[in-house]
Amino acid sequence: MSEGNIILVYGEAETGKTTLAIQCAVNCARMGYKTVFIDSDNTFFPRRMAQISGRDFDILAPQIILMKPEDFELQSYIIDRLDEFISQKVGLIVVDTITGLYRGELVGSLKKAVTLNRELNRQMAHLAQIARTRKVATLIISQVRSVISKNYDSVQPVASRVLGFWADIEIALKPTRNNGIIRAEIKAHKGKKLSKLILLKVGEKGLHNYKM
Repeated sequence: MSEGNIILVYGEAETGKTTLAIQCAVNCARMGYKTVFIDSDNTFFPRRMAQISGRDFDILAPQIILMKPEDFELQSYIIDRLDEFISQKVGLIVVDTITGLYRGELVGSLKKAVTLNRELNRQMAHLAQIARTRKVATLIISQVRSVISKNYDSVQPVASRVLGFWADIEIALKPTRNNGIIRAEIKAHKGKKLSKLILLKVGEKGLHNYKM
């Protein structure tokens, strides 16, 4: 992952979003860096990390600073105070998912949409500032929503305009007809030339390249 960049990952359920996030944190720990992992969806399970990290679990686990906000307000509080946890030893920030608690409050009261969107944008702006000033890679995971038109049916990240504005790289994870095989569509924003399509296999040890 590129330091200083915001990487947006989104996809339907069972496409390996959290597995990818945990795998990135494990790889970061293997390189001697800490990860600040904000688990807003309560999907970070030590057992899954143990599968991915293998025999190194006890060594790597202390390298991950895990936070579990219970509501969108607490998520804001944690993000606002990330500077307190960022040091030269922190190489990665993960928010999984940044739209879970936001979406829960949005469903409860559509009248709050403007306020919630403004706050989500502020959170993303703060994360982008930290990423670029502190040179820390930042992985943002998002839930998705269905988009239906006359010609096709697809999915986009929740609050796509807000998240897309701040993202440097976007990775869409999509299921295929083959069980356990997903398609990752990678593209860069803001004038960067990058467009790539790869197949990945979701296994016990994480996501890995899949060749037909």
